Amino acid sequence: MSVFTRTCRRAGAVAAATAVAVPLTVVLAAPASAAPSACTARTGPYQSQVEKALGLKVDGRQSTADCRAIRTYQTQNGIRPAAGYAGPVTYGVIKRKAGGGEGGCPTDVGRIACVDLGRQVSWIQDGAKQVYGPVAIRSGRDGFETRTGLHKVYYRAMNHWSTLYDVAMPYSQFFDGGIAFHAIDGSVTSPPGSHGCLNMRPADAQAYWGLLHTGDEVYVYGNKPGT
Repeated sequence: MSVFTRTCRRAGAVAAATAVAVPLTVVLAAPASAAPSACTARTGPYQSQVEKALGLKVDGRQSTADCRAIRTYQTQNGIRPAAGYAGPVTYGVIKRKAGGGEGGCPTDVGRIACVDLGRQVSWIQDGAKQVYGPVAIRSGRDGFETRTGLHKVYYRAMNHWSTLYDVAMPYSQFFDGGIAFHAIDGSVTSPPGSHGCLNMRPADAQAYWGLLHTGDEVYVYGNKPGT
């Protein structure tokens, strides 16, 4: 059995599409003409950090004023839906624009896909210029952690099928043994995580497919919470 049919075997493989689809808190693929999203009253996991970055009162609790300010920031930076939720994608954009982020991502290698396991986000940059994302991803669960380090895309398959797990893995781009970016149905935020691969929403996986090529580098850093 080839490495491609043993998809994610060494670090595990993505389980079949998540059985229960949980609504995503942050997505980027809404049409420009879509009606404005309703302002959410939910407190996000990065509430305090986003409040501080946007000059709001830092109390870690969502308020109407917080939601409006966060939604304005999301609208200005193309984050969809712009619902005022202080989630990982919004905080990831703030960190990228501030030039921060533990571990960092190389800016001297040209086109590169960056993966921050701590915030469960990924983005593509060209030098220091961000060209796509950040978008939500789901990495390996406890015991099947996605390996960190600098890798290269070495194999791509738009309609990959894992014979080991009998599951479709659209837009697969392998960069570390059996580990790949690929699309899944359902939620990329539901626990416990993958068996090592980086699960993505279909629209984001398709965008990565169009932006990355064999030989492009992938830099993975940080630790997924709970692993």
